[in-house]
Amino acid sequence: MSKVKHIGLIKFKPEATEEQITQLFEQLLDLTENVEGIEDYVSGVNSSSEGLNQGLTHGFIMTFTDSAARDAYLPHPEHQRVKDLILPLADSVVIFDFEI
Repeated sequence: MSKVKHIGLIKFKPEATEEQITQLFEQLLDLTENVEGIEDYVSGVNSSSEGLNQGLTHGFIMTFTDSAARDAYLPHPEHQRVKDLILPLADSVVIFDFEI
């Protein structure tokens, strides 16, 4: 079975405060500790000097044990709750998954 890397890249709206953004990433961390099948989670602010981020400012990577764990996560009520907190504050979100 292949593990799945679940990558989220976010550009927040100008009115989103640093406190709100910090709280959202804390909610994501809590989510990863409460949903089965997530092995690892990291997040951070873009620090690339290449200028290719297309305005995306924050990102996270979750590692799932396999595609079944990722598929179970997507409709999970806790995932939906956190997603509903993020989307109103986001101008743009990119989600990209790949198997390793």
